[in-house]
Order: sequence, then C-alpha cells, then structure tokens
Amino acid sequence: MTALRKLGSSDLEVYPLNLGGNVFGWTADKETSFAVLDAYAAVGGNFIDTADSYTAHVPGNRGGESETIIGEWLAARGNRDRIVVATKVGNHPEFKGLAPANIKAAAEGSLRRLGTDHIDLYYTHFDDTSVPVEEIITALDELVREGKVREIAASNITPERLQASLDFSTKEGLARYTALQPHYNLVSRDTYEGALQTIAAKEGLGALPYFGLAAGFLTGKYRPGTQVDSPRAVRVADYLKDERAVRVLDVLDDIAASHGVEPGTVALAWLAAQPTVTAPIASARNLAQLPALLAVGEVELTGEELGRLTEASA
Repeated sequence: MTALRKLGSSDLEVYPLNLGGNVFGWTADKETSFAVLDAYAAVGGNFIDTADSYTAHVPGNRGGESETIIGEWLAARGNRDRIVVATKVGNHPEFKGLAPANIKAAAEGSLRRLGTDHIDLYYTHFDDTSVPVEEIITALDELVREGKVREIAASNITPERLQASLDFSTKEGLARYTALQPHYNLVSRDTYEGALQTIAAKEGLGALPYFGLAAGFLTGKYRPGTQVDSPRAVRVADYLKDERAVRVLDVLDDIAASHGVEPGTVALAWLAAQPTVTAPIASARNLAQLPALLAVGEVELTGEELGRLTEASA
C-alpha cells in the first residue's frame, strides 16, 4: 500500500496522487466517474479534488455537477470518513467572488451537493482582490469554527496576497491556509517557482499542483503531426510549437522506458519530488487512464533523472 503524505501543517494525511474531479459530469458520466473513484479508492487513494464551479462550462450544466457525483458516490460506498474531500469557492456562476456572504452561501451549496456535514479542504478558487484578505480569512475562519470546514487553502493567488493572508491569520489567531494549489508542471514552472514556492516553504504550506500533466501534453499522446480526439487537444497545440516542451517529451520517453512506466507517470513523479509539493492533481476520464496516474506513488526518480528533467524544462 502506497504511504500517505502529511499535507503541510495540517492533520490531513493524503495519497500522493490527488484525483481531479474536473472531468466528472463532463467527459466522464456518472457511471464512469463511479468506476474511476472505485478504482482509485481500491488502491488506497483517499484525496479527491473538485470545485463548486465544475462543470458549469458544459452546455446544460449549472455548476456543482462534479460535487454531486462525488457526493452520490460517497453515500453509495459509505466511505466518507476515509476520504479527504477538497472543493473550492468563488467561481460558481451563481456564487462569484469572495465576499463573506458569498463564501458562506457557496459553502452551504457545496455541503448539500457533497451530502456531507464538513469539507476537509476548502480553497479560494481565484483570489478576489476587491475583497480585503482580512474579510476573506475571517469568513473562512467562521466556517472552520462552525465545523463545516477542517482546513483552508488558496489557489490562483499572488505572493503578496498569500503572505498578507497568512500574516493576518497569525496575528489574529484565525484559521490559516495550510495548502496552496498552483499551476505547475514540467512545461509551466514560472508561476510557482520563485516567490510562491518560497512562501510555501517558509510557512509550511503543502503544494497541490493543478495541470500537473499540462492538460494531457505530458502523457506523450500529443505529438507533432498527430491528431488526438480529446476536448483538450486545442489547449495543448501551443506546446507542440515549443522546442523546449518537445525536448521535455524526449527526456520523459527515455526515463519512462527505463522504469517501464508511462511518460505521464514520470512527469507526475518529477512534480511529487519538488520542494513543498505534497501531491500533484490529475484526472482520469476513464479507467484506462488511471493506472499511469496511480503509479506515481511507486516510481522514485534518481537525482540524475530529476536533474535531466529539470534541465530539459528550464
């Protein structure tokens, strides 16, 4: 059984792959989502990431479809106490922004859809600079004190606002961010490496990178001259024009072959080995995609292999 990892300064212990729920209710219907969740849990996976806005962008959806599917799965399997559920506030079409009243109302909606009395990890999905950090933290602290949220976290936030939030929490003795969800992978390193990573290390935050596979590019299925039937194909087209990104694929291929795993597994293993990273986030829209993600907990890259990937992606 793959060992769990402690998330930042929190009491949460999580599987080294954070299963993304962004595909549930989009490219994975309820039946397929249940199958993926069952397979993940069967190997000891206990950490599911979603948001109240997933999957509002799909025609006919309102937002919250992913939470609803996860909630129905938790109820059907009776395993709520074994699963760490992370969701987010601020981007639902009906609950935009981080005004205190909105945070409270959105949290109630998430709790209802998830069919639970508490959220284990609650993120601000996108920072709302129109609201002072003091008001945001105070609203989140109230949810923690009410027992509706165990730990709080931030995503898509500037270093300045993150530090100000942490400083206010410390000064006032309020709930404090314990995790950070940055955009971070082998071909997108600039957003996180630097000030955000420095704050995470200094303040004891666990990083849970999203787009860990660069929308699928780092799985190796997208190659120059190939056509892939995927909703994400357009998003990764720019990577194929980037010599650096193609160079990273070549190194991934080589290292993956030496370990007998998929290139995507190696890309996630590189992320998992980076300072402050607790677990990368990745999603599977079907059972066939899951084994390569789960293997991240079993692959240990050598210092030389990590260095080659770091150099290729620099």
